Amino acid sequence: MATRRVPLVLLACGSFNPITNQHMRLFELARDHMHRTGQYQVVGGIVSPVSDGYGKQGLVLAKHRIAMAKLALQSSNWVRVDEWESQQQDWTETVVTMRYHYGRILKEYEQSTGTYIGSDIDSNDSSSPRPELKLLCGADFLDTFEIPGLWLDDHVEEVAGRFGLVCVSRGELQPERAVHDSDTLSRYRQNIFLVREWVRNETSATEVRRALRRGQSVKYLIPDSVIDYIHQHNLYTEDSERRNKDTLLRPLTKQAQEPVKSLDD
Repeated sequence: MATRRVPLVLLACGSFNPITNQHMRLFELARDHMHRTGQYQVVGGIVSPVSDGYGKQGLVLAKHRIAMAKLALQSSNWVRVDEWESQQQDWTETVVTMRYHYGRILKEYEQSTGTYIGSDIDSNDSSSPRPELKLLCGADFLDTFEIPGLWLDDHVEEVAGRFGLVCVSRGELQPERAVHDSDTLSRYRQNIFLVREWVRNETSATEVRRALRRGQSVKYLIPDSVIDYIHQHNLYTEDSERRNKDTLLRPLTKQAQEPVKSLDD
């Protein structure tokens, strides 16, 4: 009897400032890879833009980033934009965002199967595999785990151990090295899926913003609908790039102030 595949949802967190074709491409690459493992069936993807409280220089308002992401994903029948994280007044830790979405996924699973599985991620119903949520990211994301003050150790443990990551590498980046250099990531190596992008695409939101400020074309780097929206709302100008200038990223100040509480607290 063939083993039933585990339903999997991919979650991408980030600025999406603006969303690019490369952001969307990550989902397609990750889905193909996870299907090839023979273990998973990707049933959905979520784009979760960060809130305005993140404090990153040049970050335009969340309402615009959400609108652009929705326009960009109109052609996708499995990836959607979720506004919950972007609507929080303060920056939300990635692990808290994952807890929130996994809670929703489990609730939908319970309603569809009539099975109550509680909050224990390790329990299993062999008749209907319980869904999983994994964080989708680029290769450079793994390096952020080593930035002093950016992540709490138990958050890295939970993201890598409880949920897992699907990491897409491009160019000369070597995520294998990041996994090797981190004791925590190495411990959960079996829960970190490394995907190689052989078709080179070095598009970055930073370069897109720079081109827009300089009045240069960004066609084929981001969807036409997003380009139209940017021009309509006069986004990514020299003035907008100065927003949050000299502001310390909120993760660096928040992590040192207070521990993160469970969403159930």
